Amino acid sequence: MLPSGVTRLSTFGGVARYAPLRPDPAPILPPRHTVWTRNLGDVSSYRERLATAAYRERLAVPWWWWPTAPAFAALLAAEVYLGVPGLATWIPYVALLPAALATLWWLGRLQIAVADDEFLVDDARLPLRFVARVVALDRVAKRDLLGPGAHPQAFVVQRPWISGGVQVILNDPADPTPYWVVSSRRPKELAQALTADSERTGKAA
Repeated sequence: MLPSGVTRLSTFGGVARYAPLRPDPAPILPPRHTVWTRNLGDVSSYRERLATAAYRERLAVPWWWWPTAPAFAALLAAEVYLGVPGLATWIPYVALLPAALATLWWLGRLQIAVADDEFLVDDARLPLRFVARVVALDRVAKRDLLGPGAHPQAFVVQRPWISGGVQVILNDPADPTPYWVVSSRRPKELAQALTADSERTGKAA
């Protein structure tokens, strides 16, 4: 019979090896305030709220990616054509140039906003009454926050081409998420918008 709190690893040469039992890790739960749009009505309402938002920002790719990506795609298309004689000249260009532009649009499609007493990060919605504190992050602070010491249940929306961001610390006991980290090119302005609306919401409540 095994001693309490241990498990047998192996037996070699008649000698059994034991190790302490490790507790099962706690499950990582999704943020309570993440709500995905599922129908056209939700998408339409979401767009209307963005149009009237007090703060709005698109996490687009840098402007210089737009001329660089098609140029790289054209160079790759030329290489494909030279490597496959007889292939129609226009096929690699028709395939690769639109693909490069579509990829840039997809990478930069996400928007963040402060609207109607909520912090909107794409389809995730955080009521501002649950915001305890907001910290504007520069490049170094965001890198440290997302490093090895990052909380495993933090909600993170990171865009590597954007150096700044905000940390939104929550005060919702029902939410396992301790904080949100969201990229932003204007972290101080976003932090001010979140703080101002959060204070106004708290007073109204």
